[in-house]
Formats: sequence, structure tokens, C-alpha cells
Amino acid sequence: MSKKNISGRKDELLILERVLLSPEPEFMVIYGRRRVGKTWLVREFFGEMICFELTGMHKASLEEQLTNFAQSLAKATGITVELKRPSSWSEAFSQLERFLESSFQRKNGKKQVLFLDELPWLNTPRSKFLSALEHFWNSFGSRQRNLILIVCGSAASWMLQHIVRAKGGLHNRLTRQIRLLPFTLPETEEFLLKRGIKLTRYQIVELSMAMGGVPFYLMQAEPGLSAAQIIDRVCFSPTGLLRHEYEKLYASLFDESELHMTIVALLSKKRSGLTRNEILTFAKITTGGRLTHILEELEESGFIESRIPFGKKGQDSLYWLADEFTLFYFSWIKPLGKKKVDAGYWLSRQSDPARNAWAGFAFETVCLKHVRALKAALGIAMVETSEGPWRYQPTGESSLPGVLIDLLLDRRDASINLCEMKFSQSEFTIDDAYAKKLRQKITVFREVTGTRKNIFLTMVTTYGITDNAWSQELHPDNLTLDALF
Repeated sequence: MSKKNISGRKDELLILERVLLSPEPEFMVIYGRRRVGKTWLVREFFGEMICFELTGMHKASLEEQLTNFAQSLAKATGITVELKRPSSWSEAFSQLERFLESSFQRKNGKKQVLFLDELPWLNTPRSKFLSALEHFWNSFGSRQRNLILIVCGSAASWMLQHIVRAKGGLHNRLTRQIRLLPFTLPETEEFLLKRGIKLTRYQIVELSMAMGGVPFYLMQAEPGLSAAQIIDRVCFSPTGLLRHEYEKLYASLFDESELHMTIVALLSKKRSGLTRNEILTFAKITTGGRLTHILEELEESGFIESRIPFGKKGQDSLYWLADEFTLFYFSWIKPLGKKKVDAGYWLSRQSDPARNAWAGFAFETVCLKHVRALKAALGIAMVETSEGPWRYQPTGESSLPGVLIDLLLDRRDASINLCEMKFSQSEFTIDDAYAKKLRQKITVFREVTGTRKNIFLTMVTTYGITDNAWSQELHPDNLTLDALF
């Protein structure tokens, strides 16, 4: 077991340590989006305890998957000649049982890890892979006290449907589960420092706004470069990892990825989010059931999130784009098409008004993922809250203007934090026009909702707010980007 090279992942490491110390057989699932570090985490933590590893092949036939199994088994047994391909998954798992029995004898009762990676790809049509896995675990694996079976997959919705919420032979067989998410900002900071990359927190936020906290993306960063230089190389150079990542990302996760990409494209243009009915209309999807399935797949994979607006119920949820890289792609990479750009393209856009518009949206996206940190900075970490947006669209003869509030913290102590997120390269200045807009938001919110709760205005900015007449009048809670760490 090795933990020294693992950044962040404190909660996940606790789960893995419990698995390792368990006196019972363990069957655990790890799922999360592509490139988030599932495979690396398992290999780094368990190391030589992995006695057999099999990785599914994308869009391969049953015969190709079984050949892959035979090669993996030969490697695990140390045989230099290729083993005969099993005729079915049932036969493959029988071979695996015999191998594990001999391995348990050789290892003298030590823990053994069986690692099946990219499980959805192994389950090809009519292959009966799942039924063979069920039989293997129920008849053999669940009786081996020293066996740890770990299954991984990037197709989060498939993993939930067929493993986590399985209704057949695997029903209630899981002992642990981990949904691996991208790094938070403090985890990103730790990850970069371990790789010798020293950036200011402002630049770490800037990097996260373009790439998110996806470890594999962050691995492309090099020491001695600024965040803007890293983004230039990774996103805009012809050989940059993320220049052509978007299509691969969705196609590798979803069988019919066109609709998934249509929905995220819609959400990339709607900062305020869209309701389910709005998505149904704009995406021209004819069946509600199909949309439900696609939204679940996107949400479980971390590309979108649903939030229940203040005072509304679940069916009124707003969906918003939560993946920073997808937002960056639609804002900057997609408009270029196949056009080649000169080195320093992103560096030359630092004062571009379009960059400021994107940065505002991207910073909000980052902040919304760190609500727990914001609550701690406000001193209300232990106060029960419900978090969500609020929007008012005037109808009929209403004299009130339309209002969008990105984040409300509705607190159990009869208070509400109305949060505004602003990204800037220096202190943010509240001027007369913006002060009027803030007062308007508070007034409209009070009148429409009829709330009697105390309302605290909370500003989340990069470097704080300028001390002037308007900031003194509004007197907001003032959180800087350090609060996000």
C-alpha cells in the first residue's frame, strides 16, 4: 500500500483503508468521469496487492474482450505463452477462480485485489458478462475473506444502474462505493505543489476555470509556467491535450453522445440554467423518459448539476453546466474550429471583453462547487442550510423587474445569504449602477417571496471589494478567493 504520492482524496483514502483492514470479503465500486484518476488511485493505493487486472476495451467485440482476458490472465500467472481464449465469460470466470485459489495459497492468506476496470466496456451486447460476474461473486468471491473485488467505470449512469442499484444477482452485494469527483481547489493546490508547480491562488483558480479539477488535465501543467501559459499550451497548441478532447470525452462515455452534447451546448449559453421542460423544448427531444435518462447520465458524470430554486420543489429544478472544461471549450476552443492560432493566443486575450464575460461565468461555476468552504468562511459551517438559485421573471402587469440570484444560502437560523460572485484582476469596485442592481435584487426577492428572514449580502471576489460609499452603504460580507481554499 502506498499513499505518499496521492494528493487530496482524504475521504476516499479512509474508505480504501477500511476495505484493506476488513476481515470480510469486499466488493467495491469506483465510478467517475473520464480522466478523473480512478485507475491511478487503485493502482497507487493497492500496488502489488493487485493480483489480477483486466481493463475493458472500448467498442470491442466479445471475442476481442475474451482475448484481452486471456492475455491479462497469462500476464498475472507469469506465463510467457498466450493462453487459449475462453469461449464465454462463464468459462473466463471459472479460469479466474482457479487462478485466485492458487494465488491465495501462494500468498499465505494475504489480501488479494481483483481489479476490473472500465466495466461497462466489458459488458458487450449479448455477452452475458454481468450474469457471469454475478455468479462468480455469489458462488466464489463472497466466500473468500481475503478477496477485494474492485470494479471501475467512467460511464457513471451505467455503473449506478447495473452495479450500485442492481436488481438481479448483484442486488445488495456491494460493500463500499466511491464516486470520484474532480479535485477541489485545495486538492488542486496540493496536487500542483507535489509536482513542483508553484502558482498563486489566483492562478490556480484561473487554471481551474479552464480545466476544472480533473487530475489528468492538471498533469499537463509544467513548472515555471504561468496559468495563462499552461492554458495556451494545453488548449490551443495543435498538439495540446485539450484541443481535441471534447469529442473524445463525450463519445467515450455515452453510446448516443450527440444528444448529450446538444444539451451541454444549450446550457453553455444559459448562465441562469434551464428547467427540464425548457431543455425538452430547445433540444427537440420527443420523449420525456429519454431526457430523464440523459440528464441522469450527465449529472452522475459531473458535467451538469441540478439545483432546486428557493421556494420551489424538485420538479422545478434548474439544470446548469458544471464542467469548467466544457464551458471553456464552447467559449474559446470551438469557435476556432480547425483554425491554427499563433503561440501566445490565450496570453493575448487577457484584456478581451469576451474573456471577462467567460471568466465571470466560470468563476461562479467554481464557487458553486465550494459552498461548504464558503459556509465555513462565513462562520456558519454548522448551521443547516439549503442552497440554490432564485430567478424572477415578471408576468402580466407586474411592475417588478426580472431578477437572477445565482446562490442563496437559506439558513435554519432565520437568515439568508444572498451571494454574488465576481472575478476580477484586482479589488472589485461596487459603483452606483451595480449598487442599484444589488438593492433591486434584495427588494424584488423580499416582495416576491414575502420572506421575513434577515438577508445578508455576501460578495465572493478574487481580491475583495474597494472601500467606497456604496460598499459602506451595502456593507456586504466580503469573502476573497482564499475562502475557497
